[in-house]
Amino acid sequence: MADEEGEQLFSNCKVCIICSKDLSQDTAQQLASTLEEYGGESVIWEPPSSFPPLEEFSHLISFTIDFAAFDAAVDALKPVVKPQWLRASLEKKKVANPRQYSPDPRLFLNDVVVTCGDIPEGDKDAIIGGVLAKGGIYSPKVTNAVTHLVDLTADSDKARVVLGKRPNVKVVLPHWFDDCLKLGRRIDERPYTLPDPEILRAAPNAPIRSSENRDIIGASTPAPSTLPTPVASPETRPHLDVFGGKNVMFSKDLGIGSHLRETIEEIITEGGGFITSDVYEADMFICRYREGVEYRVASRLNKEVGNLAWLYHLMTYNTWTSPMRRLLHYPIARTGIPGFKGLKVSLSNYIGEARVYLENLIVATGAECTRTLKQENTHLITAHGHSEKCTAAREWGLHVVNHLWLEESYAKWKLLSTSEPRYTHFPRRTNLGEVVGQTRVDRSVAENLFFPSSESPQEQAPSSPRRAMKNKDQNTTTAPAPEESSKMDIDSPEPAIATPRATTTSRKNLENSHKKLQTPASARLASEGKENETPSSTSSRKSKDAATAKLHGYAPDFALYEKEMKRVGGVIYGGRKKTDEDRVELDNRKKRRSVEPQEESDAEETTDAKRQKKSKPPVAMHLLITGYQKWVGNLRKEDTDKRQLRDLGILVVQDARKCSHLAAPSILRTPKFVNALAYAPAIVNIEFITQCLKKNELLDPRDFELVDKAAEERFSFSLKEAAIRAKQNKNKLLQGYNIYCVETIRGGFDAFKSIVDANGGNCLLFRGRVSHKVQQQDSDEELGEKEVYLLSSVAPEHQKLWPRFRQMVEEIGKTPRIVRVDWLLDMAMSQELHAADNYELDEETVEQS
Repeated sequence: MADEEGEQLFSNCKVCIICSKDLSQDTAQQLASTLEEYGGESVIWEPPSSFPPLEEFSHLISFTIDFAAFDAAVDALKPVVKPQWLRASLEKKKVANPRQYSPDPRLFLNDVVVTCGDIPEGDKDAIIGGVLAKGGIYSPKVTNAVTHLVDLTADSDKARVVLGKRPNVKVVLPHWFDDCLKLGRRIDERPYTLPDPEILRAAPNAPIRSSENRDIIGASTPAPSTLPTPVASPETRPHLDVFGGKNVMFSKDLGIGSHLRETIEEIITEGGGFITSDVYEADMFICRYREGVEYRVASRLNKEVGNLAWLYHLMTYNTWTSPMRRLLHYPIARTGIPGFKGLKVSLSNYIGEARVYLENLIVATGAECTRTLKQENTHLITAHGHSEKCTAAREWGLHVVNHLWLEESYAKWKLLSTSEPRYTHFPRRTNLGEVVGQTRVDRSVAENLFFPSSESPQEQAPSSPRRAMKNKDQNTTTAPAPEESSKMDIDSPEPAIATPRATTTSRKNLENSHKKLQTPASARLASEGKENETPSSTSSRKSKDAATAKLHGYAPDFALYEKEMKRVGGVIYGGRKKTDEDRVELDNRKKRRSVEPQEESDAEETTDAKRQKKSKPPVAMHLLITGYQKWVGNLRKEDTDKRQLRDLGILVVQDARKCSHLAAPSILRTPKFVNALAYAPAIVNIEFITQCLKKNELLDPRDFELVDKAAEERFSFSLKEAAIRAKQNKNKLLQGYNIYCVETIRGGFDAFKSIVDANGGNCLLFRGRVSHKVQQQDSDEELGEKEVYLLSSVAPEHQKLWPRFRQMVEEIGKTPRIVRVDWLLDMAMSQELHAADNYELDEETVEQS
């Protein structure tokens, strides 16, 4: 029995215990008994019964967030904890912090209990802070609960104890935590495990293991063409209770045949569900596109809105999961993400289901997925940095990123900057294919763009079921918000989030779109013999005949090519582009060995990287360019000029961290210019590029030093002095600063985050939600700043967030400071700190202005 001191430990708690495949009815009964023994109340909920009212509970106990009421619980500030929270509370004899026991996978270290061995004190503090911020727990001693020991050697006292007596505890290098925190994902510990860590012994070019990612099985395509195998046959169909008591509605945009639809409806009704045609009665709404009156009504009423892939996933696993947990379980948009149209993206080092998933995700963004890599490509998405494609892409100046850039751009529905360090980080011995598919749909973004709560009168939702039935045939197409350029000037006017416009689409286009998003494997096999051509690269028959007629004039070139092909290693890089006037295109229709596309590795792919390598001078400068108007809207000229510059020894880069020189027409407040100042590059006038191209030689950049006295006077700083201070600051100007930013800030959150990151600070998004406070509070406590800043404007929608921000900061014992964006920009450009007083915003200041 509980002692007198602890018998009322949970007297103020009423807990809902949620049964799942990981938390059985028997376990739930044991937890309920323990709670009641110590003065608490409990209710056991087992799906698919109706969920009890949330307001009755103080806590919810669950091993997973895959239950329908999770989002509502977060919005209502009801902590969701794992059963370990109960045990920890009893051990401490006080109610434990629920955040450290959250089952939310976004707190990706929530299963980690870490202790530290013989490591430097600074590293120890950083690891403890990072673990606590991401849901883990720190233990000063090696207890039974410890899962990880962080150490630099297996010879320390703690390491010897753990390796000898506690085989379940992983002894890892600090590098593992560093890579996890940089990626925002938990990766495999094996390459970092002592006593023989792979990252220290493996050769730089040693192959990196790849493993099949089972997390996205059944979620790799938004439009599956057949029923999953376990439920396709009536004879072997398992009993399903996931649809018990649920009303399911199908949208007309699914485009499925009557026979398949009847089969699906039969499976649902056999499992205790019901089919409805009234969106107000429905619990689940199944559609293909994020459009139409019914989609918006269902979304606003918090119905579960998913696509066929999500429905099939429920059938396969007989377990409820949110359609927003996996990106391709949620309906797609008929038009792509602003800024993605025209991008050509290739993949490297992803295999199996992960590769199919990323190919379909690229198509869903509106970009073009190319099987091979050419200089025409704009991006290469790779699981690690070692492959021929990666080497060629870097040589050609393409964006080389991991899949997190693609997933988070899709989740946030905008083109994110590739300069974000998380997107260009590749742990040495890790294949990032193992963490594909862990990004969720951002509900707030989907709501703002596709089903905003306030609409024009023409798009008002039906006010009654009868009106809904009357209007349900009026399907409309929603276009995304206006395009946001990644090169936007931070001082440009503040964009407004617009309600997507409604346009009509013909049935023919709908069918073409349906075919476009099918699993790419079938399309590949159908084009056997042309597998190395991108869809946009086919030439007319007439041009091929003309080229063939001239072949005899190029015999010397072919002889040289054949000679080079015989060299060890073959011919790589170089060669001519399709846009070159003197390029001869050969008829390359020889059939190649057929392979299963989704199982091929990067080594089996044929890429244009295997071309003759031209002799190029060494790179004399890494040049970052901003504000060069001659390239705006002219990709061909940009590509040609960049190749000419590379032949002169100038490599054009996109990352401010890698630039030795910055070229601009004047002092600008673009993200590239402001970020680059933190790295103290030599700054030249844009005329330097023009003259180098014109004279076809590498000129002395010192003759083109950027001089802009008018801008220096306007912004009250000296460019030369800023460069001197930047060298002294070493990217630590804002170290220790914790800066929040409102979501609709002028210039965009990503631009300001990159500036803060470049100067060593910490930048977080603030949406004004109370739940945001709960998620970030512990992280703020670890950082230890006395003041916390919010970048804002005087717009009414921003002023509404100020009281919540002050409340959040004051509750953790800090001082809130709400400032204009000029405070950050002036510091980043002058490379010296400024007091916030002259930039501070408050209600009194707004009234006076």
